[in-house]
Amino acid sequence: MALSTYLLYLAAVALLILSPGPTMLMCVTTAVNHGPRKALLAVAGSVTAVLGVMLLSAMGVGALLAASETAFTITKVIGATYLIWLGIKTFRQRAQGLDWNQAAPLRSGSVYLQGLWVGASNPKAILFFAAFFPQFLNPSAPMAPQFALLAGTFVAFEFSVLALCAIGVSRLVPVLRSSAAVVWINRVCGGLFTLMGGLLLLTRRPT
Repeated sequence: MALSTYLLYLAAVALLILSPGPTMLMCVTTAVNHGPRKALLAVAGSVTAVLGVMLLSAMGVGALLAASETAFTITKVIGATYLIWLGIKTFRQRAQGLDWNQAAPLRSGSVYLQGLWVGASNPKAILFFAAFFPQFLNPSAPMAPQFALLAGTFVAFEFSVLALCAIGVSRLVPVLRSSAAVVWINRVCGGLFTLMGGLLLLTRRPT
């Protein structure tokens, strides 16, 4: 792969990852309510989902969703329902105070699974990767090394950005010095989760 192609890919990845979305919201709300360690677990789940989405796209699932209205609709409804449920749950969540050690216990597996579901909840992601990756692959060169490089770059970039977000947000929480501020953060993020779920329901399969 040419260096110029790889640098262009890096720029595209940066724009995609730095754009606000459900994964970033999940990272923020988890860091605010449960601290950086739990947020990093959620990030790990999301990154795992992204890697799975990329592999599914490479295996042709993206082409299936693009070709089948039924498959796309079923996947879309499942993803949107989860985002709306997560939005309502986040909106109604009460502040646990600024001491995460005294907060209601939250299992690490549950946090990881939440990140996994949020990362995999959008069928548009599969379609995006199905159309995105081929633009940077050289058909005359072996596919596996190229895919490994592109996928590894994306996963490393996303994990780094979300980890920095989790650590940064968790350090801002003590500055708030008010559980009321945390409640409003939950309400805003919960509303945005619900909005994203609703918008996902309105999306149509690209023709």
